[in-house]
Amino acid sequence: MPSTRSQSQATINFPKKKVAKTSGKGENHGDIRSLNISSTPKLKVLPLSPRKRLGDDNLCNTPHKLTCSPSKQSKKENGPVLPLTSKKRGLVFDSHLKISSSKRDLAEVHQDKELSPVQKGQERSRNSEHSCPLEKESVCVRLFKQEGTCYQQAKLVLNTAIPDRLPAREKEMDIIRHFLKEHICGKKAGSLYVSGAPGTGKTATLNWILQDLKEELKDTKTVMLNCMSLRTSQAVFPAIAQEIFQEKVSKSSGKDLIRKLEKHMILEKDSMILLVLDEMDQLDSKGQDVLYTLFEWPWLRNSRLVLIGVANSLDLTDRILPRLQARAKCRPQLVNFPPYTKEQITTILQDRLKQVSGDQILDNAAIQFCARKISAVSGDARKALDVCRRAVEIVESDIRSQTILKPLSESKSAKSSPALIPKRVGLIHISQVISDTYGSRMALSQEGAQDSFPLQQKILVCSLLLLTRQLKAKEVTLGKLYEAYSKVCRKQQVAAVDQSECLSLSGLLETRGILGLKKSKETRLTKVSLKIEEKEMEHALKDRVLIGTILANGLS
Repeated sequence: MPSTRSQSQATINFPKKKVAKTSGKGENHGDIRSLNISSTPKLKVLPLSPRKRLGDDNLCNTPHKLTCSPSKQSKKENGPVLPLTSKKRGLVFDSHLKISSSKRDLAEVHQDKELSPVQKGQERSRNSEHSCPLEKESVCVRLFKQEGTCYQQAKLVLNTAIPDRLPAREKEMDIIRHFLKEHICGKKAGSLYVSGAPGTGKTATLNWILQDLKEELKDTKTVMLNCMSLRTSQAVFPAIAQEIFQEKVSKSSGKDLIRKLEKHMILEKDSMILLVLDEMDQLDSKGQDVLYTLFEWPWLRNSRLVLIGVANSLDLTDRILPRLQARAKCRPQLVNFPPYTKEQITTILQDRLKQVSGDQILDNAAIQFCARKISAVSGDARKALDVCRRAVEIVESDIRSQTILKPLSESKSAKSSPALIPKRVGLIHISQVISDTYGSRMALSQEGAQDSFPLQQKILVCSLLLLTRQLKAKEVTLGKLYEAYSKVCRKQQVAAVDQSECLSLSGLLETRGILGLKKSKETRLTKVSLKIEEKEMEHALKDRVLIGTILANGLS
């Protein structure tokens, strides 16, 4: 049968088998909609579904086609990100931050890797401004209020690290500096014992002087050890040997190691050795052999050792080491750091806060209140710094809780607006911290005008006297003493301290030679004894009326 279809009409070829996938190089035989037209040029027809397209045929990954973020590919595949025409919002952490219109240098590109995330965010906000038209201004959002930075500075200067200046300790600094120059520079052996209650600046003063005399001590071998880190008192000798010889000490007997150290100290060719032992009272041992050996080293023939011991006990060398008094040569030079007074703590706080730029953060009344309360209990400057720093954190938390993100419409209005005055730390904040940390006892305690002993220490001494009378014993445990002390406080209508603070008060009285302590693993089992006679108590405490009232009422 003759064909009636014209020759020019296109024919549709139906494939016998369906092809699942074809390569991009050949023709699309698997597509039933593809036509074989001989008269027209061959055009590349893409599949209808984008997920079936391969390689460059998939136009979904083309950056200029979409305004959304590109898919997760490498930076080369994604290409440069084109700027948007809408207004940008940048986070501004400082009100003095100015957005420049200059182009970014190549050096800044290399510096971008070293920037913090906050600085990178600021750099991105600047760069996005460069690509936008000049007539369009960016809208900045202030994340925190302006006064947040002054609180950060205040917390930084109120830390307990070694400061740049040490006020109220000029006399003690001169004694220690003169001792070091006389013995180190003069190559003369000797010993110095530094005593004082915790937080009175003993270690800070000594470290500050050693840093100040760094040039004079460059040829001196300096060994500094904290005896609190030692397991036993005998472990001090291997620790000293390891620092001096710069190598691990072999497991030899203690006596052999001591002889080796003594031989090294009497060599005339070597330089001077400065040995600083902090918390020296932790080297207490049976017969006090360790302490006696250390204090006798500087007085060996041709010795090159200069020993400085630091501890809390005032009469360590007199009470624990009586043999040193029999030999005049072995007596160390004594330096005592008394507890800080109200005026000295005020000077320390004001000196620290002067380093904060801007307006005053702490009111003068708040500083005076904090100094008066801390000096009445312990005279510990570190506690005063902690109280003030905690008060600053409370005010800063209140400020941030009231902060909201608000945009700055124009830079002119931001410049014309006056600087915000930060909220000051007042007396109420200091009182809140003292009440939370130390309880209400400090707020209720009665301080004498010029008394050398705080009220709580006076009551504790009187309670110990009453308890020793009742039990007819020279030593009592801290647990029994605390019970007697609590009874006396209730009769005198004075808030009592807790047991841990009672141990701290006992330590302060020990530094003054009023009490004696024999520490135990359990706090309640610590033995406490009275070191002064009853007749001397009135003269020492300087409060005849209070002592008479407490002794007359008794414990019953």
